[in-house]
Amino acid sequence: MSHIKSMLETYPKDLGGIDKQKLTDCIAACFECAQTCTACGDACLSEDMVAELTKCIRTNLDCADICATTGKILSRHTGYDANVTRAVLEACRVVCKACADECESHAQMHEHCRVCAEACRRCEQACAELLGALG
Repeated sequence: MSHIKSMLETYPKDLGGIDKQKLTDCIAACFECAQTCTACGDACLSEDMVAELTKCIRTNLDCADICATTGKILSRHTGYDANVTRAVLEACRVVCKACADECESHAQMHEHCRVCAEACRRCEQACAELLGALG
């Protein structure tokens, strides 16, 4: 069992019927995507053609920040506000799509962009699934 799931299982109050597996998957995807986007942006900075990767780097950094924030917000349950959660999940889904699209445009030339696009698509899907489960 992952630490994410363990923390959800040991939370002392009722989580209100939220799908714990979808929540666990989304938190994990957010943190993984944040790390992957940070690493991809850094790898882009090391490329000889860094000037052509400016938009990719910016998108990587935006995505990393929003994914990390989303993972943190989804990890907190006290004083839960469904409207805030939905807004953050939607923002994360949108930035993950934008980052995946951008990275895919460089994937033929840069393997790190291909890997990053995959992580972004996974996070985009996890956010969409959790949003769907929230109703």
